[in-house]
Amino acid sequence: MAQQFDFAMIGLGVMGRNLLLNMADHGFAVVGFDKDATKTNALEGGATPGTIVKGVNTLEEMVSLLSKPRKIIMLVPAGKPVDDVLQSLQPLLEKDDVIIDGGNSHYTDTARRIESEKSFGFHFMGMGISGGEEGARRGPSIMPGGDAGAYKNIQPVLEAIAAKDGTEPCVAYMGKGAAGHYVKMVHNGIEYAIMQILGEVYDILKRGKGFTNPQLHEIFDGWNKGDLKSYLIEITAAIFLQKDEDSDADLVDKILDVAGSKGTGKWTSQSAMDLGTAIPVIDAAVSMRSISGLKKDRVKAAGLYTLPSHEIATDVETVKQQMHDALFSAIVICYAQGLAMLQKASVELDMQIPLQDAVKVWRQGCIIRSAMLGIFYNVCNANPGISNILLDEAIAAMINEKVKGLRSIVGAATEAGIPSMALSNALNYFDAFTSEKLPLNLTQAQRDFFGAHTYQRIDKEGIFHSHWNAAE
Repeated sequence: MAQQFDFAMIGLGVMGRNLLLNMADHGFAVVGFDKDATKTNALEGGATPGTIVKGVNTLEEMVSLLSKPRKIIMLVPAGKPVDDVLQSLQPLLEKDDVIIDGGNSHYTDTARRIESEKSFGFHFMGMGISGGEEGARRGPSIMPGGDAGAYKNIQPVLEAIAAKDGTEPCVAYMGKGAAGHYVKMVHNGIEYAIMQILGEVYDILKRGKGFTNPQLHEIFDGWNKGDLKSYLIEITAAIFLQKDEDSDADLVDKILDVAGSKGTGKWTSQSAMDLGTAIPVIDAAVSMRSISGLKKDRVKAAGLYTLPSHEIATDVETVKQQMHDALFSAIVICYAQGLAMLQKASVELDMQIPLQDAVKVWRQGCIIRSAMLGIFYNVCNANPGISNILLDEAIAAMINEKVKGLRSIVGAATEAGIPSMALSNALNYFDAFTSEKLPLNLTQAQRDFFGAHTYQRIDKEGIFHSHWNAAE
């Protein structure tokens, strides 16, 4: 009888191959499919001796080798390739088989596929995976959503291969429908935002105060040993020491200032607008990547306008302390926006996302892992329905202590003409969120004036419309 394999992988790029080898290292018999024989050979060649790993080049052979109910992960490019694979699989599978899309699919596509696959009796799940190729091999953060019963079938293998926070696996059921891909999308939006914040911190310190790359390494490395400890700060510190192979220069100084993207940040902003949720730090990160692409226009514009000197007069030690506090505050506010979005989506889109579990699975293995997440987990665990973590007293105490630094840095950067869109948006969100009264009463008056959109009053209940005096 043919070997009965526990799990299959469709798509043996770096992520797919590493994830499958991770499963094999934990005692599961795995089979990988790819049309490219060099990739299936690489899969088998990379297996740890004694593990059960097989590469195949047809879906028919892959399906025939799997134990029932079959469990299959796809790691193929988002969009049409996912639909094409599903169409090819449909005649080969049976009722109760589980198909998992582990790529960065848009959550709306995942929701559609969940419904379409029900007619075949299959369980289709969307699953976010974070951690890059090293995480896939050694332990990623995993965000599965969809059919709760199907999750139980795959839970043992996912818990085995996930990153561990202590002994706790960084995987949990993220909720109904497309919740897995939704949580991953917001994770990526937060990732965009923190990267933009770090870029602005770098720019202000380098252009504003003239710090060298070795000095920047020392600063970021120091931050990573304290309350700002995180993966993104860790790798940022390392980047400043990397030398260019073709010259004596630091590599970071040789890289063109045009950033790419794969769309998940944009999706996060679009979905937040649909929900009526404000995530301006993430929006700023998406916008700045778009502006970065206007390189020729930026070069031309720099020559057209009289610009500030970019120098910041504040003394070095004060700037370093202010920048620490600004970075801390902005990152907390960034997470607050992302988590508030998840909480709103959980209700509005009926995904039933357990917010504390989303935070829990981010604590290790993923790109946005951070010491702060332990604090956020405690907050969400104690207050599962909290609409925004900025409403927690412990969070408020931390921000009250540090937001003055954010205010000082944004002011200094603005005066020096150094763009700080993410830092500024973090501060403005904070100021708006903590304002008991906003000037939107005027906005409602204007809307009622020109469009009879009505308004509410502060002194009595009801919906009102006025006949305004004509504008002269």
